[in-house]
Amino acid sequence: MNWFIVKIVYEIICGDGRHTAQFDEQLRLLYAVSLADAFQLATDIGQQEALSFQNDKQQLVQWKFLAVPEVFPLVDLIHGAEIFSRIREVDHVQEYKEVLHTRAERLSQNQTTCQPFHFLT
Repeated sequence: MNWFIVKIVYEIICGDGRHTAQFDEQLRLLYAVSLADAFQLATDIGQQEALSFQNDKQQLVQWKFLAVPEVFPLVDLIHGAEIFSRIREVDHVQEYKEVLHTRAERLSQNQTTCQPFHFLT
């Protein structure tokens, strides 16, 4: 058995879909026999966790599973090894920086709280 990092991608559609396109790219850690097995497990997760619900405006919100475009085996676990990088272009630079610094400050004050952090731009 081996560890893999997989990327699962969902498209987020709200109402009739007339909004800025949104995609949730999730990195997941999986324990699998092979790369093919990790791909299949990730695909199963993506399909199982796709969902639809009504938001507070009574609009249908859909998280549509799109694909598993990447599977990476974790061969050597090394302190400080880079496991993900993405260059992001943002429209609101100051807001982006403020959110980053606020989150970092909260973490430095209370190391026990760490929640997922997403920017949809």
